[in-house]
Amino acid sequence: MNDAKEEIRARLPIEDVVGQYIELKRAGRTLKGRSPWGVDKTPSFMVSPDKGIWHDFSANKGGDIFSFVMEVEGISFREALEKLAAQAGVELKKYSGGDLEIAKKKTRAREALEFATKYYQVCLAKNKSVCDYVFYKRNLTRNTIKDFRIGYAPKTGRALLDFLKKKGYKTPELESAGLLNQYGGDLFRGRMVIPFIDTNGNVIGYTARVLDKSEPKYLNTPETFLFNKSRYIFGLYQAKDSIRRTDYVVIVEGNMDVISSHQAGVKQAVATSGTAMTEQHLKILSRLTSDVRLAYDGDDAGIAATERAINLAGNLGINLSVISDYQGAKDPDELIQKGKDLWQKAVDNPKPAFDWLLDKYEEKLNLTTAQGKKEYSDIAIRLISYLSDPIVVKHYEQLVAKRLDVSVEDLKNKKLPTGPAHRLKPIKGGPGKPDHLKVLEDSLISIMLFGGDAGVKINLEIPEDETKLDELSLIFDTKFSTMSQKDLKSAVAEMQGRYQQEINNLKISELSAKLSTVEDNEEEYNQILREIKKLQKG
Repeated sequence: MNDAKEEIRARLPIEDVVGQYIELKRAGRTLKGRSPWGVDKTPSFMVSPDKGIWHDFSANKGGDIFSFVMEVEGISFREALEKLAAQAGVELKKYSGGDLEIAKKKTRAREALEFATKYYQVCLAKNKSVCDYVFYKRNLTRNTIKDFRIGYAPKTGRALLDFLKKKGYKTPELESAGLLNQYGGDLFRGRMVIPFIDTNGNVIGYTARVLDKSEPKYLNTPETFLFNKSRYIFGLYQAKDSIRRTDYVVIVEGNMDVISSHQAGVKQAVATSGTAMTEQHLKILSRLTSDVRLAYDGDDAGIAATERAINLAGNLGINLSVISDYQGAKDPDELIQKGKDLWQKAVDNPKPAFDWLLDKYEEKLNLTTAQGKKEYSDIAIRLISYLSDPIVVKHYEQLVAKRLDVSVEDLKNKKLPTGPAHRLKPIKGGPGKPDHLKVLEDSLISIMLFGGDAGVKINLEIPEDETKLDELSLIFDTKFSTMSQKDLKSAVAEMQGRYQQEINNLKISELSAKLSTVEDNEEEYNQILREIKKLQKG
């Protein structure tokens, strides 16, 4: 695919691609604008047309047109490639070789799903009783119906199948698109149909709701080569611009909650669409914002889902909070029916997820009894083990110790509980480097490469990727090129001191986490303590 990438780059100037999302102004040989992630107060987003790269100094992100679209749209490389190829008029199938047959099948499936969506929309418009349900019972507006492309699947068992066969589609093609049931008839019958739309605007599947009290209430498209439920986020196509603009996302439990929220003006709402949240879901959202607000119920399922989210978010640099002020309503949809402003107020005042979770367990357990304190401490220690930031860990250790009326040392001496209480497995791999450490590394490497004899003594790995090297050149040109050699050496000395201190802090954090796993080995325990003290002295 390298040839395809180069062809796309040659046809699409980076300033044209970036300019679709943010306003750029000339600043010498570069272009400058505001961060699309809304984290800068002054323009700190730089584009180099000569090099074909970009760098956001406020968010510490950078790369080429592909990485930009991936970051700003929250999509995979393949999706970004297809999106830019369409803009550039490049036919990827010419470069795909053995993937040609798969690409053809995907194209046919997308076309069939597009026809099906339009068919369902026509069926909705023609059915008065369904229109009454959608417009009056669900209180949806025409704009909402249009934005989410909502339709209706007739009760007839082969209505869609017959329609698509007349369009030239064969049964195997419709099966692979997820449109047929196990008996070869229409999968959806007598239901309100809501499309799953990917971030490029393509229909990849559906969720369908009954109009009465029959079961199952919702029926979803099965996994296909277009629809992957562990990656798909419902409503993201409609929400991504608002998420970028406001720099937060609201995750609700149901698809109808998403639709109601958008109609009420909170267009940052999305849902994981009938499946538990996965690390992949959070990774996709983290490309758009680090502020994730959960709108889960306060029941056992909501508590478990929030705990799972804390565990998954720990290594992704996400600030997790919970929207909980429902004013007696059971979910966002019901709260919105009481008043749109009530929902907006709840969204604007979330509670840190960890605090919300501790409060919920405190409500469930009797902390005046020994058994209640034991169960609460077991849960709290497990939750704290999901955290990676030593300052945040210390804060919650002190908070929990105070609630239990014990010392922090007592809490630390209690071993992490085992058995059924451990519902979640930790994410593989340790936490990534903090953003401020990456900023220091990029700055020092850029000076090593382009700053001459500036005295960088820290051994840092020089990247081989040409795009990253161009990005480092842009960093040096923007931040350091106007400095005198004396000032540059002074800046290097200061940055190296901060860098070493940050590295020591990371090592201390890792060693502190390791202490709890070697409590039974006194010799190793003491050795780790000595290493921590040595690092603390610098």
